[in-house]
Amino acid sequence: MVTVKEQTTLVGISELRTKVDEILQRMDRSTVVIERRRKPLAVMLPIARYEEMEALLELVEDRILGLLAMARYRGTPRKAYLPLEQVERRLRI
Repeated sequence: MVTVKEQTTLVGISELRTKVDEILQRMDRSTVVIERRRKPLAVMLPIARYEEMEALLELVEDRILGLLAMARYRGTPRKAYLPLEQVERRLRI
């Protein structure tokens, strides 16, 4: 186990198998990167931090989709949209 920065610890898979309790304790104060043959494989982090990251990603995605929708709406001529009643008449609904 090697700490490369104050908040990042590198752990090999074999070490993970033998020192899981120690690594789980370390996870509370640093990001734990699991390596296989000196290549990053996975990251371990507390569930609360994971949930925060997921919520942030969802918020960013929603914001981007909203901005894209607004840009499309602004760039579309008004005649491109038909009122629902007109669509129903054309489809004979």
